[in-house]
Amino acid sequence: MKKWFFLTPLFLLTIFSYTGCTSSVGTQITFRNLASNAVYVNFRANVITVPAGQTVLIKDVPKGMFDYNTTYEVPANSTASSAQGDVSGTVTIAGAGTKILILYSSTFVDGTYTIYATYSTNEDQSVVTSPTGP
Repeated sequence: MKKWFFLTPLFLLTIFSYTGCTSSVGTQITFRNLASNAVYVNFRANVITVPAGQTVLIKDVPKGMFDYNTTYEVPANSTASSAQGDVSGTVTIAGAGTKILILYSSTFVDGTYTIYATYSTNEDQSVVTSPTGP
């Protein structure tokens, strides 16, 4: 019986220590589309559709570096199109609490549709860290 009193707390401590060390807790990537047409983001082998005027949240992304690429709809009456800014790149999830925002906007001038993307994060960019460890 004494053996159970000793092993139960040890077992519970072991379980809590493994579940409390996840690196994805509270991480979030937000794709916000202020552009006039839908955008499609290829992220972690999934296509994320972000309709015009909508926001899509991806929560609990694990620690690491992940590429993303954006494809976008062009209005039917466009004669040309271009993309500027952070329409593709790499997001770095440094650890728990990391938040990233990728914001899309667009213009339509003289038949040319231009989509813009900006990237921001709550992580300190002045410190270079390795997201996979030493």
